[in-house]
Amino acid sequence: MIPASFPRLAAKFLCVFAAVFLLAAAAQANPKYASIVMDYQTGQVLHASSADAQRYPASLTKMMTLYMVFERLENGSMTLDQPLHVSPRAASMPPSKLGLRTGETIRVKDAIGVLVTRSANDVAVVVAESIAGTESEFAQLMTRKARQLGLRHTTFRNASGLPNSGQVTTARDMAHLAKALLDHFPHYYEYFSTTEYTYRGQTINSTNKLLDRYKGLDGIKTGYINASGFNLAASAVRNGRRIIAVVFGGRSSQSRNAHMVTLLDRGFEEARQLRVARSVAPEGPAAPKPMQLASAAGSAATQGTEKDSGLSLIASAEAATSDATYAEGDAATSGIWAIQVGAFSDSQSAQHIAGKAAEQVQGLSLEHVAVSSTRGVKGALYRARLIGLEETQARTACKTLSSEGMDCLVVNPSGS
Repeated sequence: MIPASFPRLAAKFLCVFAAVFLLAAAAQANPKYASIVMDYQTGQVLHASSADAQRYPASLTKMMTLYMVFERLENGSMTLDQPLHVSPRAASMPPSKLGLRTGETIRVKDAIGVLVTRSANDVAVVVAESIAGTESEFAQLMTRKARQLGLRHTTFRNASGLPNSGQVTTARDMAHLAKALLDHFPHYYEYFSTTEYTYRGQTINSTNKLLDRYKGLDGIKTGYINASGFNLAASAVRNGRRIIAVVFGGRSSQSRNAHMVTLLDRGFEEARQLRVARSVAPEGPAAPKPMQLASAAGSAATQGTEKDSGLSLIASAEAATSDATYAEGDAATSGIWAIQVGAFSDSQSAQHIAGKAAEQVQGLSLEHVAVSSTRGVKGALYRARLIGLEETQARTACKTLSSEGMDCLVVNPSGS
């Protein structure tokens, strides 16, 4: 006798098979194609096709250009209101461009807004020359930074992504660059969600049309040159889970966007299934008491794996925000609820995210923040939590944070 659920299971299997088949066909039919889907929390690769094959980044290059800007804003060597001067070379850049004139200035804040929306090449050169003196020197700095971030197959020759045979990358490297931007500059990453930017009375619409069309998508960058096809790096959050995906070689912006939707949908489904599996994995060792909240400064730096084969269930349980083990001496011993908003490789990042979460929920304050450490697969992990909550308060807080794009897990007094 055929079970009543068989038709549904068969239909689901056929959908998954069809998606896999179409992705494989896309890779074979288009030599420019490459893609990767990554679980942000763990770094686990959920899908990869030609992910390590050499490709041209086009304007995905500007993700690194902006990384260099954010780094200097963070260390104080640049300010958002700082004027940047336009050289004759910058003004001569081909489109897409803002149309800056030689001798003009543009504020850093406006440069960021225009780069994430119009992807202006003249503005990219202005930024490069302001930081390094020349664009070629800036490209060397970009490549050096790429190596520091573990982007082993990426080389930059310019700040814009305009055609250059020596400017190459991979889908995997661009996914890890997107993750680095989220990890290190969560407060500046918000620029990538800009759907339109007004500069001197002119409204500039973003080239990333999925920002308005895909639920939960909040960045990050489009790109196109003839040699690369239509590229897109994207990140989206649903139900407290963030996915990063990269596509190279789209034949049109429309087909690229449609393919990205398929990849993201598939990624969220696989991440959901993995999360269920991790929930039954053994917990890590107990940790010491929470540390006192220090300055809410610092940047998020979650660590994960780059292996396509994925992590073991135990390793994943230790590294992900789904890890619900209480630290000795925190809310578990008092019989009250808590929420976890991340697990990080350093305490400062955990403190920063926990403090940010407390500020976004009405009725909570820094008094609810606790950071505790445990031993993970790659060393110490620091859990960022808001403790001392009632059950209703914890669940409401998590819903609020999830709607704001933050990761959140409700933890009951038993630690589950």
